[in-house]
Amino acid sequence: MLQLSLTQHQLLNTVKLGVKSLLLHKLRSGLTMLGMIFGVCSVIAMLAIGEGASHEAQERIKRLGSTNIIINSVKPPESQDDNNTSGKSFGIEYGLTYDDASRLQFTIPNVSNVLPMRIIRDNVRFNRNQEPCQVIGTLPSYTAMQKVDLVAGRFLSMVDQKHQRNVCVITSGLAARLFPYQSPLQSTIRVKDVYYQVVGLINETGTMDQRPQKDEMEGEPLDNNVYIPLSTAKTRFGETLIRRNAGSFSAEKVELHQIIVKMETTESVIAAEQQIKGLLKRFHNQNDYELIVPLQLLREAEATKRMFNIVLGSIAAISLLVGGIGIMNIMLATVTERTREIGVRRALGAKKKDIVTQFLIETVVLSIGGGTIGVMLGVLVPLLVSASTDMVTIITPWSVALAFGISGLTGIAFGIYPASQAAELDPIEALRHE
Repeated sequence: MLQLSLTQHQLLNTVKLGVKSLLLHKLRSGLTMLGMIFGVCSVIAMLAIGEGASHEAQERIKRLGSTNIIINSVKPPESQDDNNTSGKSFGIEYGLTYDDASRLQFTIPNVSNVLPMRIIRDNVRFNRNQEPCQVIGTLPSYTAMQKVDLVAGRFLSMVDQKHQRNVCVITSGLAARLFPYQSPLQSTIRVKDVYYQVVGLINETGTMDQRPQKDEMEGEPLDNNVYIPLSTAKTRFGETLIRRNAGSFSAEKVELHQIIVKMETTESVIAAEQQIKGLLKRFHNQNDYELIVPLQLLREAEATKRMFNIVLGSIAAISLLVGGIGIMNIMLATVTERTREIGVRRALGAKKKDIVTQFLIETVVLSIGGGTIGVMLGVLVPLLVSASTDMVTIITPWSVALAFGISGLTGIAFGIYPASQAAELDPIEALRHE
C-alpha cells in the first residue's frame, strides 16, 4: 500500500514537472498543439457534414418506401426529338396503361397492392390566387402506400372514386399559398374550367422521383399537389394531353403516369424487380417506362455513405498525422535543449523510465490538450454550418470518441522516440553539454 502511494506521488510530481516545462514555453507549446486542434476539429466536422448529407439522401429514399417499386411513364427519346420540330403537330402514345396495373396486381407474386396514378401539370386557382401544381389522380389506398399525415378533413374515398366526384385533397404547403387567411376545407378551387371541393389537407413533401414530368417542374415547390379520384382525372382530363408552343402543338396519349407496386416484404422486392421488367417488356414495344427501386437505392446510399466516411476520415487523419509529427519535432528539439537538465536528473538518481515518463507526459499533455480544444471546435463548426445554411449536420458520438482517442494515441506514438532518445543520453556527456 505504501509502495502504491509512493508510485502515485512520483507520477503526480512527474506530471507537474512536465506541465511546468510546457508552461515555460507557452507560445511554442500552443503552436505545437495547433496541429492536433485542427486535426481533431476537421475529423469531427467533416464526418458530421458527411453524415448529415448522407442522412438527408437516405431519408428521401425512405419516403419512397422500402417495399415499394415505382414505375414511371417516360417519353421515348425519338418522340422527344420529333416534337422539337416547329410548325408541325404530332400525336404520340406511350407509357403505362390500366392493363399494366391489372397485370402487375394479378401476375407478380407477393404483391400487396398496386397504386395507379395520373399526374397532370397545370395551374390551380382560388379567387385571384394562382399556383402551379401537380393534379394527381389516384385511389384511396394512396395513404396506405405513401407516407402522408392527414392534417384536417379526410382523404379520398371509394365513393368519390365510384361516382367520379369533383373533390380534392391538397398539401399544406399549397394551402398556405392559396388560402393565406382562411381554412381551405369546403372551399372550392379551380383547375382549368372544373371546380373541386377541398375535403382534406395533408402534410407531404414529395421528391423529384415522384415526378414523371420532373424537368418541366424544376424549381417549383415539391409540396404543391392536388389529389383527385383517378376516375375523375380520367373523365375531366382525358387520356390525351395537348401541349401548345409558339407555332406548334403536340398531343400525347398517356393512360397512367405512374404505378407504385407495394410488395409484402423487403425480401421479395429485388426478385419482383426482374419479374416486373420482364412483364412490361413483353407488352411494350418501346422503352417508355422506368423502374425506381427505393430499397436498392437505399443500399447503394448506405454503401456510398461508408465510402464517404472512410475518405473524409482518411483526409482528416492526415491532419492528425501532421500534428503528431509536429509534436515529435518539438520534443526532439526539447531533448537537445534540455540535455544538461537530463544529465543532472540522472546524476541525482533518476532512472531511464523516469526520463521516458517525463517526456511522454509532456507529449500526451500536448496531444490531449489539443484534442480537447479540437473536440470543442469540432462540435461548434457543424452547429455554425447548420445555423448559417440549410445543410443538415449530424455529430455522432463515435466520431468524437474516435478523434479524441486518436489524438491521445498519436501523442504517445510520436512521443516514444524523443523520450527514448532522452533516456539513452549518457549522464556524464549530458552534464558536459553547454
